[in-house]
Amino acid sequence: MDYTFLQQYWWFLLSVLGSVLVFLLFVQGGQTVLINKLDPQRREMMIGSIAHRWELTFTTLVTFGGAFFASFPLFYSTSFGGAVWVWMLILLGFVLQAVSYKYRSCEGNLLGRKIYDFFLVLNGITAPLLLGGAVSTFFFAGSFSVDKSNLLDPASPIISSWDSSLQGIELLGDWRVVAFGLAVLFLSRLLANLWFINQIDDSEVKAFNRRQLLINSIIFVVLFLISIITILTATGYETTGTNTFINVEYKYLNNLLAMPAALIALLIGTVAVVVSIIATLAKPTFHKGIWLGGAGTILVVMSLFWIAGYNNTPYYPSASDPTSSLTIYNSSSSPFTLQTMTYVSFAVPFVAAYIVWVWRKLSN
Repeated sequence: MDYTFLQQYWWFLLSVLGSVLVFLLFVQGGQTVLINKLDPQRREMMIGSIAHRWELTFTTLVTFGGAFFASFPLFYSTSFGGAVWVWMLILLGFVLQAVSYKYRSCEGNLLGRKIYDFFLVLNGITAPLLLGGAVSTFFFAGSFSVDKSNLLDPASPIISSWDSSLQGIELLGDWRVVAFGLAVLFLSRLLANLWFINQIDDSEVKAFNRRQLLINSIIFVVLFLISIITILTATGYETTGTNTFINVEYKYLNNLLAMPAALIALLIGTVAVVVSIIATLAKPTFHKGIWLGGAGTILVVMSLFWIAGYNNTPYYPSASDPTSSLTIYNSSSSPFTLQTMTYVSFAVPFVAAYIVWVWRKLSN
């Protein structure tokens, strides 16, 4: 198989994993319902409907990170090793989530149910916000430098360094990163509303989630439009050589127009999410919005991955040293590694079938 094809193929697989991960963040959005005025029994009904699905979200996150490490190790060492505090906070939130689901209902647990519920709410807010913010650096750049010649230095064979002492926390000072992260947060909340309406046959729960759906949807649409407009009007880098780039105005808009598949996925996905919201709000008997909205979410996120990494675009631009920007070509594994992994990836349909089977069993 051609090396270029393998690099593009693995970026496509990462776009699939990343988009599914964003959809599954409805679990995190659902955890934030613990801060409402519903009676405890109904809150437990909602938490119970997502209690075992957090494992699928976490597994997808780990798979996404593992696939990134294996296919584009230079990104993994640069982002995961540089913006260390962002990723540590994300992982800490998921650890607290796992512990909370395990012990919150146990009699005589050490911290008490309220503390574990607080951890669930904390993870429900921080995971979508920080993951969204981390992904937004595909467009808004990070502060890092890469020097592969350091591999020849036995005293310090570190090729990637983060050019900020805050180790990633400084990204939260960029309003574009925050807006994108908040958009993902409110997307997770509205998907959670759609999920509860689909899963729980209780009139009060459905009425509550329809009210919340309206609020979350309005906030999400505003943040989504701000983020999309900001991305499509931004000046981005274009690859002219292995480590040489030029600034191009409206780079991501040009990418979108140059790739019909990305444009179609973005338009269909956006319409699907909007229709799922409107249909759920307008028709009290409609309860399948989670599947339409989920499919739309996956299409939109895949489209964003494509315009970030294809068409001679560095998917991880560096604000402090443009020549260090990472592309799918200068940051990938060797041809042998990618080819071996590609054969392994042919088992993905069987894994997906197993996940669907487990999902259906959890719904029964």
